[in-house]
Amino acid sequence: MFDRLRGALDSAITKATTRELSEKNMADAVWDLQMVLIQNDVAVEVAEHVCELTKQKLLGSRAGRLDNIGRLYKTAIHDSVLEVLKPEHPLEPIEFVTARKQKGETTIIMFVGVNGTGKTTTLAKMAHIFKKKGFSVVIAAGDTFRAGSIEQLQQHADRVGVKVIKQSYGSDAAAVAYDTIAHAKAKHIDVVLIDTAGRMQSNKNLLEEMKKIARVAEPDLKLFVGDALAGNDALSQAKEFHSAIGIDGAILTKVDADPSGGAALSIAFVTGRPVVFVGVGQGYDDLKKFDPEWFAKRLVGAD
Repeated sequence: MFDRLRGALDSAITKATTRELSEKNMADAVWDLQMVLIQNDVAVEVAEHVCELTKQKLLGSRAGRLDNIGRLYKTAIHDSVLEVLKPEHPLEPIEFVTARKQKGETTIIMFVGVNGTGKTTTLAKMAHIFKKKGFSVVIAAGDTFRAGSIEQLQQHADRVGVKVIKQSYGSDAAAVAYDTIAHAKAKHIDVVLIDTAGRMQSNKNLLEEMKKIARVAEPDLKLFVGDALAGNDALSQAKEFHSAIGIDGAILTKVDADPSGGAALSIAFVTGRPVVFVGVGQGYDDLKKFDPEWFAKRLVGAD
C-alpha cells in the first residue's frame, strides 16, 4: 500500500539531495514535493500546508553535507505528515465506549457515507470488535432505501452474533433508529450501531433524511466511511457530510489496495477529525486502528 506515493517521494528526495541545501534548492525541492503530493490524491490546500511545514523544519536544521541532507529532508517530511494527522479532536472509540459503559450509559454510533464504500461491512467489523472487547451490541437497520440492504446487514449480523432491529423497506429510518435505541436502553445494551442509506452528497433528500436520523437518534459518535481509492472524491464527501451533521471521525476502507494514501491526509486536515480505523481486507478482523506514526513511516519509506 502507498507504493506509488512512496516511490514518487523517494524520487523527489533523491533529486533534492544531490546538491548542497540552499534557499533556491530548498524552494525547488519543496515545489517538487507539492507536485508529488497533489498527483497522489492529496488536496492542494493540504499539500501546500505539508510543504510549508517541511520548509520550516528544514530551515530550522540546516546542513551542508550531502549525506545529511537526505536524512534531514526525509525526517522533515515525516514530521510534517505526522503533524497534519494529529487531530484537533482526538478520538479512540473503544476508550470512548468503555468510559460511557462505566457510567452505565449506552453509546450510539451512526455510520454515514456514499454508496459502495463498504459502510455496512465496516459496521459489521465494528460490531465484531466491540463484541471481542466484551461489549453487548445491537444494530439498527437504518438503510430502508436500497434493495437488499437489510438482508445484507442481517447476514453480517448473524455471522458476528449481533441482533438487528429492522422494519420494512420504505420505513422511516429515524423511527428504526429510535426503536433500536429504546430496545438497547431497556436491555442495558452497551453499543448501538446505526446503519444508514448510502447517499451521494448531492442527493438533498437523502441528506435531509440523514440529518433527521441524527436529530432523532442523537448519536454520541458520527463516523464517516470513505473509500481510500476514491482519493479527492472521498475528501469532498467527508467535507459535505461534516458540514451536514458534524462527523466525529473517519474510517477509510480498501487501504490495503491504496497506492497513494492521499485521502487519509486530506480528510484529517480538512475536517479536523481523525481517521480512527482503516479497512485492510474483507475479514471481520481486517479493521485496524489507524496509527499516524505508521502512516508517516510508510510514506517516507522508513518502515
